[in-house]
This record gives sequence, structure tokens and C-alpha cells, in this order.
Amino acid sequence: MENYFFNLIPKEELEKLPYLPTLVDLLEKVNRDYADRPAVSDMVNTYTYRQYYERIGKRRALIESLNLSKGAKIAVFDRNTIDAMELFFAITTAGYTVVMLPAQLPAPAVAGSVKKFDIEAIFVRDEFMPMCEALPIKVLRAGETSDKFVPCASVKKEDLACIYFTGGTTGAPKGVMLSQGAMMRGAFNGIFMPDSVLKPHRYIALLPMSHIFGIIRGFLSCIYTGALIYSCEDIKGMIGKIPAIKPTCLVVVPGMAEILLGLVKMYGVGFLGGELHQLICGAANVPPKLIAMFKQFGITLLEGYGLTETANLVSGNANVEDRPESVGQPYPAQELKLVNGELWIKGENVMMGYYNDPQATAEAMEDGWLKTGDLARFDEDGFLYITGRIKNIILLKNGENVSPEAIEEHFYMDARVRDCLVKEVEKDGEMVIGIEILPRMDSFENQDPQFVGAELNKLVDEVNAKLPSYMQIAVTKIRTEDFKRTGAMKVDRKNN
Repeated sequence: MENYFFNLIPKEELEKLPYLPTLVDLLEKVNRDYADRPAVSDMVNTYTYRQYYERIGKRRALIESLNLSKGAKIAVFDRNTIDAMELFFAITTAGYTVVMLPAQLPAPAVAGSVKKFDIEAIFVRDEFMPMCEALPIKVLRAGETSDKFVPCASVKKEDLACIYFTGGTTGAPKGVMLSQGAMMRGAFNGIFMPDSVLKPHRYIALLPMSHIFGIIRGFLSCIYTGALIYSCEDIKGMIGKIPAIKPTCLVVVPGMAEILLGLVKMYGVGFLGGELHQLICGAANVPPKLIAMFKQFGITLLEGYGLTETANLVSGNANVEDRPESVGQPYPAQELKLVNGELWIKGENVMMGYYNDPQATAEAMEDGWLKTGDLARFDEDGFLYITGRIKNIILLKNGENVSPEAIEEHFYMDARVRDCLVKEVEKDGEMVIGIEILPRMDSFENQDPQFVGAELNKLVDEVNAKLPSYMQIAVTKIRTEDFKRTGAMKVDRKNN
């Protein structure tokens, strides 16, 4: 339902924001349309879009001087700095493929990535240089550039632009190949939100650019609309600078949203600068109560759904108050269907495949359709609901299949639950359904742990009364420490 999104923003703005097929087209547009607007800042140096364009051109000149093979893979091993923001565009608009390496990678993983993805050159942050100096490729400092300017190369929509890490639909770490067109479709999808999108928005690059949500919605969609993006080398340090930056919109995962909510409760909504009206939240389950809590402070938390394999953005929900459990309507230029309850997707946003892994690609793709591994349903108005992951299904001895997410959803409706994890556990020699609950302690007004446990056990009883007998929880654990989390701050199901 394309009008769902096209009707969110003023018609005169939509006419100025056509879908662009390549990152070269995007860079040329922003230099032309937003030349004098501030583009990127580290709170010391701020560069306009014209200056940003020129600086990227000088980095392209340096890259061209390396004499790499056509379409070579070039890695960036940095934090969310202006260097990284420039290198991403310099590499992809010079006709090469960028691999944004997560800043937390240890040395063996960096070396392994270089080999696995046939990386020919790497730009490295100074603090990471000791890990990279012995790599058998061209190693350059992230801050290196040239005095010359080289224009953008000629690239096509179908050309490989990026390789991004993912667990994939079958669990093992893989490299997702995304074309120029796929990245741009994701970036275009990200511009839609219920507001003027061309007014001077201010963002902070809180999510790593090595994560698909961070690069697409936290960076490229912002560039698309001429926003100002503040770099972020350290999340904890940057959060303290929010009052000075006065962001108008932030892109976060639920764990970050929880942190911001706690700070608002402690210091008041003014801590967020006074101009923040929207949070774009994704990459993990968004509890409906989190949406309601931010609404109390005049902030709309918008959720959506996507995968690395789909250039992130598949659906978005601008009706969070009416349908807080839904991940929204599908974005344009895609086909979605359910096959035995599993969501399949086809469209120009879908990956080219997994790098050098034809078997995994064949398992995940069928006739151009991506098999997401997500269980889903649609309501009568076309809103999408994700009900679980196929790989997380618990198979009981009586043959029943249990989706842990379907049980967890009941607990996320309660404001006292920050996070939870349903899994199979042993009790009296048999495997049963268990749950671990991480309470939101400020909801209990400093009550003692015994009281908290009693209240949450009552909640378990209430949820069990709504569930069929085979899905009911038999073991409850109240956590006093946070869950182990993934890089996207999701609860790590494997290691908890």
C-alpha cells in the first residue's frame, strides 16, 4: 500500500525526493540540493554538504591511487567517525565494494574477514592499527586523504556496493552482498515518517555503521533528506552531549531506548534537548509499553522490521498507538507472501546472495524470493506482525511446536517487564517451558526482591491462564542482572 507511506509527508517534499538508483546519484543530489546545509559534525568540525562532497572526492583520489582490481573489496575498520562517513561514500562511489568492519572485532576476526571476503585494502582507525599492520594487504590510516579531487565513477544499480555481516537465515555468520540499488531502496524507504522530512533535522550516529540498521536508517536516509548527522565514537560519552546537540530524531535499538527512558525519568525530558519528537526503533522486539512510556513525554517511538538480507527496511509502522504490536505496512517495490507461516520477500532491496557461499544462498533463496526465517501474519488492513523465528521454535515431546516469541509477547505488554527470555529448561528430569524475566525495577518503587518476585510470579500465572496447556510456563526465574546481548543489543538466545 504505497499511499500509506507517500501520504505521511507533504506532497511538495515527496516531489523533491525521488527514488535514486545508486549511491553516486545520491551524492550528486545532496551536493546539488543541500550544498550549504551542514552535513556532518563531530562537535568540533562541521562540514556542509558541498564540503562533504569535496572531501569525499579527495578520498576517492587516494583510493584510485592504490591501483586495486576492478570492484575490489575495501574494508573500513573504524568507529562512527567523520572519516568512516566519508570513506563509505568514497569507496562505493569510486566503483569499489565497502566492507564496514565492527569496531569490536578482535585481531583474529579482522584477519579472518580479510581472507574470507578477499579484501585488498583496509582503512584503519589509529587505535586499531596494531591489530592490522601485519595484514597481507594495503593498510592505510582512516584519516588519510589526497590533495586532488576525483569525480564519482560510473556505477550501475546492479553493481555490488557493500558486504555486511549477518547471522543469516540459517544461523552461521555470513557476508550479505547488497547492490547499489538495494542500498538505495533501503535508504529511500527510510525517509518516510509522519513529519516534514526536509526541515533541518539533527541526528546522532548512535548505531554502528557496520550494522545494516545503522548504515541505512541511521545514516543514508538522513543524508537523503539533507539532515545534519553527528559522529559518535563513544555511545556513553555521546549520550551526555544530547542536551547540547538537541536532536530532532534518533535511530536506536530497544536497549538504547530503555537507557534514554531511564535518563528522562531521572533528569526530565529536557535531558533530550527539548526538540526530540521521534525515535526510530528496530533491530529487536519493541515492547508496546515502551511506546506508551515515551508517548507520556511527547515522543513518538516508531517501529519497523527488516533484515540485513533486505537492506534493512521491509516495513514501517506510523500507527504505533493503534497497533503497537505490528511492525507496520510493507514499503514500496517489494512482494511479501507467507509460505507455511514463514515470511518470504522479493524485491530490489533483496540481497544478491551470501559472498562465496552458494550453499547458504540456495538455502535462503528460491526463485528470487528470500526466505526470511521469520514467522508472520497480516491483519485485515495489511499490517504485518512478526510472531517468531523458525530456528527458535521449541519442539515438545508431544509433538507440539512452541514459538518462544509468542509467549514473550504477553510479558512485553506489561510495563514492569524490561526484557524476558522463554526457553526449554529441565525440571524433575523432564524438559519444560521456562522463562527468565528482567524487571523494570523503577516500576516497583524500590520494593524488596521478594515482593518483585511475587508480583512477577502472579504475572506468569495470569499469562498461563491465557495460554493452551502445552505452552504454559513451568519454571520462572527473576533476573537481577541484565541478559547477555548481541551487538544489536538483542537478548542473546544462544548464550543466556
